[in-house]
Amino acid sequence: MKTTYIKLSIATALLLGIYSCKKGEATASDYEVSASADSAAVSKDISSVAIMKVKDKQFIKTANVNMEVKDVYEATTSLEKSVQDLGGFVTHSNLQSNVFSEETFNTSNEEAMLVKKYQTENTIQVRIPTEKLGEFLTLINSKKLFLNSRVINAEDVTASIKYAELEGKRIKKTGENITQLKTNKDKVNMSDENMSEENQQQLANMDVADNLRYSTVDIYIKEPKLRIAEIAVTNTKNIDNKYKFNFLYDMKNAFVEGFYLIQRILVGLVTVWPIVLIVVIGFYFYRKNKSNNRIQQRKEQNSAS
Repeated sequence: MKTTYIKLSIATALLLGIYSCKKGEATASDYEVSASADSAAVSKDISSVAIMKVKDKQFIKTANVNMEVKDVYEATTSLEKSVQDLGGFVTHSNLQSNVFSEETFNTSNEEAMLVKKYQTENTIQVRIPTEKLGEFLTLINSKKLFLNSRVINAEDVTASIKYAELEGKRIKKTGENITQLKTNKDKVNMSDENMSEENQQQLANMDVADNLRYSTVDIYIKEPKLRIAEIAVTNTKNIDNKYKFNFLYDMKNAFVEGFYLIQRILVGLVTVWPIVLIVVIGFYFYRKNKSNNRIQQRKEQNSAS
């Protein structure tokens, strides 16, 4: 029961409503997006793709900007505020500082200075009303020190919208045919599959309608050179040296530990007393046997002489 339109990408399966038999059909006008951007307000150095309007055409627009700015944090807050002012929203923002080196310099017995060399960057993704895309790209351009790259895409999805409309009619007709069948297990399965297709199409419709209304802009910004951060900290090396060794305290502990060592040795000997006893008895008989052998040898020598 699955049809080929389900295999299409949700991003390109542009959507004209496939509603249930009781809801009626949607038309292409349901997905028309206002393109009344004021071209005069858009800087000339912004690609015409961002503000392009073609009669009877529908475009999903996206942009990707990679640039260097003077201050990443200031640029981030400014861009995020601009997004809100233009009626958009931020979906991702990952600001971080990459530390390349850090070193501590002692300035006194108690104080030191931690010096870090770092570079700040941020990866941002925003959704901006499509009619405001050109204006927003102009705002981004005003923040740059150096533009590494900028990509603007306008995907023509007019044919996909028409295809989705035709598929909607087909699914509606299929649903009407299913209702006329005699109720049995096969009818239930076909009805379930048809409803599943309808749900997927409606989900795709909402997704594409959203992509038509809002353009996605991915922004990567970083600072061109390393920054230096000087942070006052405690002189830990001097503190370590101060408490590293205490002669009287360590001598007292050594004496106590030595006393405990003797106790542990005595306890150990008591624990193995059977082995000690066997060794003592064995040594006693060994000495006694050796002494008897010497006496016997002397007697033999005396009798021989």
